[in-house]
Amino acid sequence: VQLQASGGGLVQAGGSLRLSCAASGRIFDTYAYAMAWFRQAPGKEREFVASMNWRGDRTYYADSVKDRFTISRGSAKNTVYLRMNGLKPVDTAVYSCAADRENRAYSRSDSTYQDWGQGTQVTVSS
Repeated sequence: VQLQASGGGLVQAGGSLRLSCAASGRIFDTYAYAMAWFRQAPGKEREFVASMNWRGDRTYYADSVKDRFTISRGSAKNTVYLRMNGLKPVDTAVYSCAADRENRAYSRSDSTYQDWGQGTQVTVSS
């Protein structure tokens, strides 16, 4: 499956952004994919941000973004969004979307996810 992330940019602290991740490929129609967002700041390891199961009735968040970020899925299920409110400079990172064909949205490990998008830069200025 191919994943295309977009929506990153430069925003002031306290601002908002919405990231999008569009999935495509015939195999995407075969499996019930969980989708997730991860991020990686310069000099740091990639970290889990949020995930959602195929049906969209289970969501999981890192403690650092809970109550500020919201993951959602389009009605066609091939697009996942990350709404980010109350952005802070510490949220600055490259954000990547990922997919797991075994629908393990509860997993916060990047090794769980088989397919990855190219990432989109989010920069939050103070």
